Amino acid sequence: MDKARLDQASAAVGRRRDTLRAIDADAHIDETEDTWEYLDESERRLKPISFELSDGEAVGPSDGRRHRLWLISGNARLRRFRSDQATGTTRETRELLDVPARLRHMDELGIDVQVLFPTTFLHSVTDQPEVELALYRAYNRWIADRTSASSGRLRWVAQIPVLSIDKAVEELRFAKDHGACGVMKKGIEAGARAASDPYFFPLYEEAERLDLAICIHQGVGDPNVSNTNDSGRVSVFNVISAAGSLASAGVPDQFPKLRCGFIETGASWIPYIMKDIGMRGKADRAGYDYKTGWLAHNRFYVTCDTEDDIPYLVDNFGAEDYLMIGTDYSHVDQSAEMRAHQAIVDMATRGEFSQTVATKIVTDNAKVFYGL
Repeated sequence: MDKARLDQASAAVGRRRDTLRAIDADAHIDETEDTWEYLDESERRLKPISFELSDGEAVGPSDGRRHRLWLISGNARLRRFRSDQATGTTRETRELLDVPARLRHMDELGIDVQVLFPTTFLHSVTDQPEVELALYRAYNRWIADRTSASSGRLRWVAQIPVLSIDKAVEELRFAKDHGACGVMKKGIEAGARAASDPYFFPLYEEAERLDLAICIHQGVGDPNVSNTNDSGRVSVFNVISAAGSLASAGVPDQFPKLRCGFIETGASWIPYIMKDIGMRGKADRAGYDYKTGWLAHNRFYVTCDTEDDIPYLVDNFGAEDYLMIGTDYSHVDQSAEMRAHQAIVDMATRGEFSQTVATKIVTDNAKVFYGL
């Protein structure tokens, strides 16, 4: 990337930043062959190999190809074909090949900051600690490099080697120093451990110290589960189970400054999980107004969808200060909505909730959660 072009684009963007408001709480990138060039020389043998299967029904663009895959230490993981038309993006923007183009697209969408999540690593790719460590380190260094000239507009969520928890602290410190604003975690991972397992406490402790948010994004933590069909609804339920697990075990009370986010699962599960873990008198013994204070007490933030009953969540469950929204940039699934932030503003204009609530969902809550 031409540094002069990046500097010129960043300067132009800086002159317009006072007109930009929205924070995209869940955007994505697609990894490329260049991502793995950040592997240490001694780790080159672990480099993922991209290949295609040409038989069968096409997946993605109708070009006769069935699957494109990453082969990761013997484990085949889906590497999606992307349609520019379907995603509303280009290869240059979604793979960070042209950062100024991505910033211009964000301007068009009225987005000030995007928080970037991976694609390949939404699901676990290996049960081998040395492979996970090498690939996560390479990814973190690649995305730190690619976003470094974005004037803080492209922030990212670090990949942390949970199979080598002793290495997590070191990686967290690198991430914090290089533009990360959160730590990605799966709801169940590292040998089917729940999010409340004390095994993860060193991670939570250091994230709290560094003021990095814990981001539990939908995905599957078992590398033996195929990701070719996004594993059905399992990836969503893993996130919901993490919220229940953390709250029931009182983990937020043990880390009183830690913020946890539940990403790309919508927000309609909030009433159910509160009811479920507050049954049999537990809510009455909580020591606070459980119904309206559960999110605040646990510092739980949730990305909502425009299809959620947002007025109901705001009016009854104290969600006004804890809902965020993302575009799912570059993906095409149930959460993808490129104009999601404008849709929230439009809802407020129609009187579904106040403009104050809209501003919190579109900007303020994500700013607090990610420490921007």
